[in-house]
Amino acid sequence: MGYSDHRFDVNLSILFAELPLLERPAAAAAAGFTAVELWWPWIETPTPPQEELDALRTALDDAGTQLVGLNFYAGQLPGPDRGALSVPGDESDRFRANIEIAADFAASVDCKALNALYGNRVQGVDPQVQDTLALENLVLAARAADRVGAILLVETLNKPESPLYPLVSAPAAIEVIDRVNAATGLGNARFLLDIYHLSMNGEDVSQVIKAYADKTGHVQIADNPGRGAPGTGSLPLERLLGELRTAGYQGWVGLEYKAGDGPSAESFDWLPAADRAAR
Repeated sequence: MGYSDHRFDVNLSILFAELPLLERPAAAAAAGFTAVELWWPWIETPTPPQEELDALRTALDDAGTQLVGLNFYAGQLPGPDRGALSVPGDESDRFRANIEIAADFAASVDCKALNALYGNRVQGVDPQVQDTLALENLVLAARAADRVGAILLVETLNKPESPLYPLVSAPAAIEVIDRVNAATGLGNARFLLDIYHLSMNGEDVSQVIKAYADKTGHVQIADNPGRGAPGTGSLPLERLLGELRTAGYQGWVGLEYKAGDGPSAESFDWLPAADRAAR
C-alpha cells in the first residue's frame, strides 16, 4: 500500500505561503492538486469584509480547487497564540463572532470540515474555567458545523513547540471530543490526527491509529525532524498512512509541511503527479 492509495490536499497556509492568498489556489492546481485546506486566512480579524470572503471563494472556484478543511479563527497562527476558544475575554469573544461566518463560508464552497483550535493556558486563570469556556464554545461550533453539513475537528499540537497548549496527547483531544459529542448529541466532533504533532510528543503513532482511527475525521502529515516533506526526516509516513487505510480511514490527508528553502511547487517530488489530483 503506497501513497497512491490516499487522497491528498495541500494546506495553503503553510505551502505556497510565499504567494498572496488569492494566488495560492491556482498555484496548487498548477502543481496538480485539486483539493486544498486553510487555517483561518485573516489572522487579524474573525469577521473579514464580505468582499474578501467572496474573493477567496472566486479564487478557489477559478482554480478548480475544492476546499476540504478550514480552521475557525485561531488568533495569530502560525505564532504563539495557538487558538482562541478557551481564552477568556476578547479572544473567545472573537472566536464566537467567527463561528457562523466560518460555517457560512464553508457552506458556500462545500467544505465539510471545520477545525477548532483550543487556546493556550492563561497564567492566573484556573484551567477548569478555561475548559468550561472551551466546551461551551466547541458546542456552539459543533452546532454551526452540523447546520452546514460539516464535521468539527479538534487536534493535538505538540508540547515542544506549543508548551502552553493543553491538548498535547491524542487521549487529551479524544476526551474533549467525547465531551462535545455528549453535550450536543450530534456526534460530529472528530479527531484531527496530525502525525507530525503526535511524533513530536513522543507518542506511538501506530497505537494512536489503532485506538482512534474510528474517531478520526481528518489527517495531516509532515516529516520529523524538521516538519518538512515526506522523505526529509525519519518518520515512516507511507507505512503509517497504510495503517490508517487498513484501520478504515478513507478521508483526506492534508500536506501541512514546510517547503524548505525553495518554492513550494518544488517540494512535491515525493508524490507522483498522477497521485496529486483528488479521485
